[in-house]
This record gives sequence, structure tokens and C-alpha cells, in this order.
Amino acid sequence: MTEIDAQQRDASEPPPTRAGTARFLWQQLPYLVALTLAIAGVAYTNVSHQPLVGYWEFLALAIGVVCVVTKWPETEGRENRIRLIWTQALHWIAVLITMNIMLLAGVQQLLPTPATGLVLLTLLALGTFLAGVSLLSLQIAFLGLAMGVAVPAISWLKQSIFFFLLGAVLLIGLALAFWLRQDQRPSVDAPEARHQAEA
Repeated sequence: MTEIDAQQRDASEPPPTRAGTARFLWQQLPYLVALTLAIAGVAYTNVSHQPLVGYWEFLALAIGVVCVVTKWPETEGRENRIRLIWTQALHWIAVLITMNIMLLAGVQQLLPTPATGLVLLTLLALGTFLAGVSLLSLQIAFLGLAMGVAVPAISWLKQSIFFFLLGAVLLIGLALAFWLRQDQRPSVDAPEARHQAEA
């Protein structure tokens, strides 16, 4: 194939449109919602110092449903679809049982309340990552990885919240200074336009 043919083919292919971008974002929406809910749950646990037991169980079930729904169109045949449902059901039942073991009274005496939320998020992250690996789904595996990374990030964030506030104030100050400077700058195009009109 010559370069001219390749250029003609590239020219004939339409550029990505807003509809394509909107479709891509719609496909990624379940993963983004699950990640947002997981981070919101940890943030609430850290602020209120109370573990959200039912919340994590609901989130585990919701991610299990997302796993089945996203792989359903790719799975052909009734037998394969039944296998998909049963393997995911067993996987997430095991995750839920492990979460409930961590919530037993004897185990709770060993863990402070904020740590319980982080442990449940770690179990949820591990379950999500392993589900992504078994389903060969990059999005689900990445979701689990992002949840797992959130655990040490949250403890680091609590220790350095003061530095984040200072950084935010600095960025806001720089943005305001830049914006005010743009407003005070005289327009360069106005004298040139007037000069061209007179000529």
C-alpha cells in the first residue's frame, strides 16, 4: 500500500465526534461511579469515625452486578452466561463473607473504628481486582487497583491535610493574580485597528 492510499484512507475516516466521546464516557460511567462511591465511603468513615458496614456490602454487590453486566454482551451461549453468573456470585459471596468476618465482635475489639473502613475497602479492592483479572477486564482490574491505592493515600492525606490546604490557597492566589493581571493589561489590538481604519 502506498503512502497516498494511506493518506486518502485517513482523510476519508471521520474524526471522533462528540457522540463517540459521549458513548465512551457512558461506557466508563459504572466504573467511575463505583470508584467515587468507594472514596466517598472512606471519606465519610474517616470524618464520622463509624464504619459503614451495610454500605460496603452494598458496594460489593453493586460491583458484582457491574462485572456481570459489562461482560454479558461479550459472553456467547446460555451455558457460558450461566457460568459467568455463578462464578461471579461465588466470588462476591466469598468477599462478603470475608468482610463479615472482619466485622465480628472479637475482631472489632482489635481494630479501631477508622481502620475497619480501610480494611473493608482493602478487601473490596482485592475482590474487584481479582474479578477484573478473572474476567480479563482492564477497567474492572484498574478499578480494584485504584481502590487499593486509595487506602495508603487516605492515611497520607490525613497526615498532610494542612499542606494540601496551603497548596490550595497558593494556587487560588496565583490564579487570582493571573486573572487580575489579564484584566488590567491594555488591549494591543485596539490602537492597531484604529490606525488601519484611519489609513
